[in-house]
Amino acid sequence: MQTPIVSVDGVGIRFSTGRRHRSARDFLFRNDRGTREDRSFWAVRDVSFDVMPGESVGLVGANGQGKSTLLKLIAGVMLPDEGTLDVRGGVAPLIEITGGFVPDLTVRENIRLIAGLHGMRKSTIDEKFPEIVQFADIGDFLDTPYKHLSSGMKVRVAFSVVSRLDEPIMLIDEVLAVGDAAFKKKCYRRIKNLRTSGTTMFVVSHHLGELRRFCTRGLYLSKGELLFDGPIDEVIERYRADVGLSR
Repeated sequence: MQTPIVSVDGVGIRFSTGRRHRSARDFLFRNDRGTREDRSFWAVRDVSFDVMPGESVGLVGANGQGKSTLLKLIAGVMLPDEGTLDVRGGVAPLIEITGGFVPDLTVRENIRLIAGLHGMRKSTIDEKFPEIVQFADIGDFLDTPYKHLSSGMKVRVAFSVVSRLDEPIMLIDEVLAVGDAAFKKKCYRRIKNLRTSGTTMFVVSHHLGELRRFCTRGLYLSKGELLFDGPIDEVIERYRADVGLSR
């Protein structure tokens, strides 16, 4: 029997006004001067599901319903307040345009840094570096500080690096919404190749056509709770009916 690559069991995370929620960094470098919590809300609550290797899962729901938070929990960027989450494999997160990139380092330095942090050997980085640069079409800006790039350029660099990390799990959160049409086509082809090669994917997008294109399964989140888990077409239709979207 095949073992799930991601197991989520009763996971919840609570955000509080008055203090930043604990992240993995907070766990390692605690600051005990936190302020009193006046109010709190559950961004994700009692969510359970298993994902098998090679599945492509779309997270469906309106803004602020817990989709991005769930991806950050899977990535290990945030720690749950309740439940357990077991990720059996490395994660390539494309959650935020600047996530993991150091603004003052050059594009060249950031490419090598991100690849190295994900365990890529120097020889492998050297081998893949030209194709990363070519895919991102960023050659003239290699020695420019990352912070000076436009949003579209940052997306090109981030996607090109993250999609070549050879991790078994990839997380994609709305970042392709910033890219231009020509680059999106390249990304779509790359995602298709990754799916064919067996990469497990979680995709957040408000473009429902993209979810249908990339995913076979959907998780419908509302107010942090998992309302429906099923084939992507059924999940999308359930969501559209709930929010009153016409065909």
